[in-house]
Amino acid sequence: MTSSPRKNPDLVALEETLGYRFTNISLLERALTHRSREGQPSYERLEFLGDRVVGLVVADLLYTRFPNEDEGAMAQRHAHLVRQDTVARVAQTLGLGPRMRVARSEIELGAPSNPSLLCDVCEAVVGAIYRDGGFKAARRLILAHWTALVEEDPTPPRDPKTVLQEWAQARGLPLPAYEEEGREGPPHKPVFTVRVSVQSHGSESATGPSKRLAAQTAARLFLERLPRDHASRAD
Repeated sequence: MTSSPRKNPDLVALEETLGYRFTNISLLERALTHRSREGQPSYERLEFLGDRVVGLVVADLLYTRFPNEDEGAMAQRHAHLVRQDTVARVAQTLGLGPRMRVARSEIELGAPSNPSLLCDVCEAVVGAIYRDGGFKAARRLILAHWTALVEEDPTPPRDPKTVLQEWAQARGLPLPAYEEEGREGPPHKPVFTVRVSVQSHGSESATGPSKRLAAQTAARLFLERLPRDHASRAD
């Protein structure tokens, strides 16, 4: 006899980790289900909702935590806290990767550790809690996992595009060039690919939910490899 979703020990364990018990456990099941599982509703609608809830709660958290910061500084903090890599970190903390419901072919491609999918599932779980228990329940989960991330760095992160531009100018190089290489995904969740290049220093590509965020990520990746470049030249 097949056990009901409520009796599924894996879902019960996840509820314990989340600190929330679902009234409608099928919402949690859906939040974990990738569209590769044919015949089952996927997490995409819940992801759409959860993305907005996370954004609102994090914005309110920053507004309260940094009462003297201007909009620009808070915007940089917000972009850092809701970007794919950060949300994927929360997903890993919650143990969502191994619980994702994906087709075998996706598992073989590394879906449970894919930062993009981890981010999607985390947002979907937030959306599921919001639909099941309301804003306060979703807010509790977000604050429980994002408050510490806010405190990791007391200074607002700088826009990597600005940092890269300053690096190029300091060396008498032309300004970094950004080029959109593609756009994929559904209309409600587009994924842009942007490449940044600096004369004589190569290029880096990155994806993001907007051209601006993709460009920022590409610039950050470019900056992260600069120490290695300097070391190789020094040798």
